[in-house]
Amino acid sequence: METKRTIIAIPMGDAAGIGPEITVKSLSKEEIYKKCKPLVIGDASIIKKAIEVTNVNLSVNIIASPSKGKYELGTVDVIDLKNINLEKWSAGEVQAQCGQASFEYIKYAVNLAMGREVAAIATTPINKESLKAAKVPYIGHTEMLEDFGGAPDPLTMFQVRGLRIFFLTRHVSVKEAISQMTKERVRDYLSRCDKALQRLGIENRKLAVAGLNPHSGEGGLFGMEEVDEIGPGIEAARQDGIDAHGPVPADSVFFQALNGKYDAVLSLYHDQGHIAAKMTDFHRTISITNGLPFLRTSVDHGTAFDIAWQNIASSVSMEECIKLAADYAPKFTSDSL
Repeated sequence: METKRTIIAIPMGDAAGIGPEITVKSLSKEEIYKKCKPLVIGDASIIKKAIEVTNVNLSVNIIASPSKGKYELGTVDVIDLKNINLEKWSAGEVQAQCGQASFEYIKYAVNLAMGREVAAIATTPINKESLKAAKVPYIGHTEMLEDFGGAPDPLTMFQVRGLRIFFLTRHVSVKEAISQMTKERVRDYLSRCDKALQRLGIENRKLAVAGLNPHSGEGGLFGMEEVDEIGPGIEAARQDGIDAHGPVPADSVFFQALNGKYDAVLSLYHDQGHIAAKMTDFHRTISITNGLPFLRTSVDHGTAFDIAWQNIASSVSMEECIKLAADYAPKFTSDSL
């Protein structure tokens, strides 16, 4: 009996970047179609050009709605927004029309997800400078998604192989990040992480918190953050019924989680978790945005203008991004966090 395949929407990203290339390369792989029904939201003329550049054996099927797709290997089903002027388009450059178009692809995909016409969204790279050139009032995916989905402060989770990583702080200096490592914030984030894992269908969730200082501070010998704030935050979460552990020294906790000791790790600052994930497998590190009313996965790399449209870009991240969306979609619940 064939496994039921869900529809995964793929906004094609910035047309001048590698998004269209990695999209068509991914959709030339049989394993993608075994897992899901991929649907591209983009510009059909750019998709056709990407097929020519990458020399993959695909034809384009332009459709008006998700229900009209063929979803079979050898065909790329595309909802064509017709928003790129090829005469004014150029590869690998910041262009307002590409920024505006990428914004429109995302908004369209979100509307499909909110209307339950697709099971999840797997996003390709967009470019901040192109968005700015188009006067789009958002700097990136996360800001758009939290606005469109009505979900303030979404929670980012990285997954690579069996390793899942959440982030207590994001794009702030290390000094500012340390000031945000309060008991209250640790407790709150552990609760949010636990609920996020539950939405993804993970039972009996076991969470670890990475330490900040060498050896998690050795009881205060190398810093008091673990003693004063991080440890008490973990204990408060445990009293809330969350199976939380730590702080576990950062030089070992990610390895332990990768090997199954924990279901996820709460990283205390941006680079701590990013380094662990990307050293595990740079190309297979996928981002999941939790807290939205729909499932969204994303590649964790940029538009790569320097290699765009040269048939150089690897599609491994995009393939993993689509497959992860397909894996989680049947388990995902849309209950609000």
